[in-house]
Amino acid sequence: MSLMIVVTGGAGFIGSVLAWQLNAAGRRDLLLVDQRAEHSPKWANVAPRAFEAYVESDVFLDRLERGAWNGRLDAIFHMGACTDTTARDADYLRRNNSEYSERVARWALDHKVYCAYASSAAVYGHGELGFSDDDALASRLTPLNPYGQSKLDFDRWVLRHGYTDRLVGFRFFNVYGPNEYHKGEMRSMAHKGFEQVMTTGALRLFKSYRQDYPDGGQQRDFVYVKDIVEAMLWFHRHPGRAGIYNLGSGKARSWNALAEALFAACGKPARIDYIEMPDAIKPQYQYFTEADLRKLQAAGGPPPRYSLEQGVEDYVQRHLLTTSRGV
Repeated sequence: MSLMIVVTGGAGFIGSVLAWQLNAAGRRDLLLVDQRAEHSPKWANVAPRAFEAYVESDVFLDRLERGAWNGRLDAIFHMGACTDTTARDADYLRRNNSEYSERVARWALDHKVYCAYASSAAVYGHGELGFSDDDALASRLTPLNPYGQSKLDFDRWVLRHGYTDRLVGFRFFNVYGPNEYHKGEMRSMAHKGFEQVMTTGALRLFKSYRQDYPDGGQQRDFVYVKDIVEAMLWFHRHPGRAGIYNLGSGKARSWNALAEALFAACGKPARIDYIEMPDAIKPQYQYFTEADLRKLQAAGGPPPRYSLEQGVEDYVQRHLLTTSRGV
């Protein structure tokens, strides 16, 4: 019997694309973990995949700790979490994101199983300290919302216990790409903007409320999910490169640049409407993010292959404009 690879959040955005690439590499022995998905849009992400079993999140953790898969797992990619950046229930986020992750990591460490997990660029807050993944900065970071805090809390747990030589954490920046369709308002602007462009011919972007950024000039590190997954699989092949790493493009681009790439990929003339930002978002709005990739480069990790324009074109032409849409 071959050893299985666990992907928690396996019906979600990044987890399902990871499963797609594992299938492409010949791995069918996957254990996908997520919430009950048969009657939700997320099941479309799972249906094309080859896997050995699908287990609900709470059932998985209980069975894992009871020894159901002792000696049967090759790796755990822990992508499952509440990813709603507007969620305000800090207790729920602590249980679902931080504490669940601790239990998965403890099991992996005790059983000497490779374990990688999803962190987030949300840990950097407004970016007053920059966007370096230097471990020494973790104690000084100030996230802007409970979601970011839950991710930082687990990073700090890893650091506090000295587990950076055995666990791999990925601080994802603004990821976009196929299989995000179920995410509602948490979808990337690449996807939401595509729908706007195709239905109305225009794209809505938030106005800027800082003089140093024009409307639509706010900048983010947009990174294509295919680059993210390639990096994750590289770390699995190189288990000696453990640690907490930024995964982004390494280059901040404006929302206007994203809009222009979308219009070009859709073959439509550019028309951008700038709208008011909701008051609830203003205090936690990031005007600039840019992944510092020096630590990734020093480890020998793969550089991103897709520029913003290339990633958006691939997303639109190979996925959004096709009937299948996903991977």
